[in-house]
Amino acid sequence: MKVIPVIDILDGLAVHAIKGVRKDYKPLKSVLSKSAEPLEVATAFWKFGFKELYLADLNAITGNDDNFSVVEQIAEKTGLRLMVDAGINNIKTANELFRKGTSKVIVGTETLTTIGFVEEAFRQFGPKRVILSLDLKTGQLLSKLDPSKFADPIAVLQSFQSLGLTQAILLDLARVGSEEGTDVVILKKVLQRVSLELFVGGGIRNIDDLLQLKNLGVFGVLLATALHSGKITIEDLRRARLNLS
Repeated sequence: MKVIPVIDILDGLAVHAIKGVRKDYKPLKSVLSKSAEPLEVATAFWKFGFKELYLADLNAITGNDDNFSVVEQIAEKTGLRLMVDAGINNIKTANELFRKGTSKVIVGTETLTTIGFVEEAFRQFGPKRVILSLDLKTGQLLSKLDPSKFADPIAVLQSFQSLGLTQAILLDLARVGSEEGTDVVILKKVLQRVSLELFVGGGIRNIDDLLQLKNLGVFGVLLATALHSGKITIEDLRRARLNLS
C-alpha cells in the first residue's frame, strides 16, 4: 500500500487542514519542517524518501486565485511526482498544471460541473493521469452535478468507472485533520462494489489505522496530520514495509 504525504496550500503557505472549515486553517506547524513554506515542506518529504506528493491548492478550489507557481517550483526543485487538486473542471486548467510539472490531476466531485469534462480528460491525457476524488462530508457527497442522477457515492464511482476511471480517492472532509479514524463502513462498501485502485484520506490516527487499511485492500493513503504531529514516523512506515514510492 502506498503512503502519499499531503500539503494543503492557501495563500502561498502550507496550512493545517481541519474538518474542511477552510476559513479557520492556520499555517502548518510540523515536526518535519521548521517552515510553512510549501517548497521546504515538500523538500523534507523528498529527503525522507517519499517519491509522490498530493498537493491541494485551496485558493484554486475555492475560486480565489491559485498557487500554480508553487506547484511549478516544487516540481522543478524536488524529484517528487505531483498529484494536484486545484478544483479542475476544464481541459485548459488541466493542461496548464501538466505544463507546470504535475504528474496527475485530481478531479474532485466538490468542484466538478460536468461529466463531459472527465470523458474529455480521459481521451486527452489517459485514465492513468486523471484521478477522481469522491469528496464527502460526514458521509454525504459534495457535488455540483445533478443530484437526481449523482447522489449515491458508490453509484457515482461506478458511473465514472464505466467511462474508464482506474483510480479514485475516498475523502471525507469532515475527518481531515481530525484524527478520528476513517469511515470504515463506507470504505468497505466501496471496496465491495467497485474495482478501482482506491486511495483513502482523512482521519488517519496511527500506524494501526494504516495497517487496517492495507489489510482491507486499500491501494494508497493520503497522510498529513499524523505525519506532521509525529504520531506516525518515517521509521514506523518503514518497519511496516509500507510503500513510500
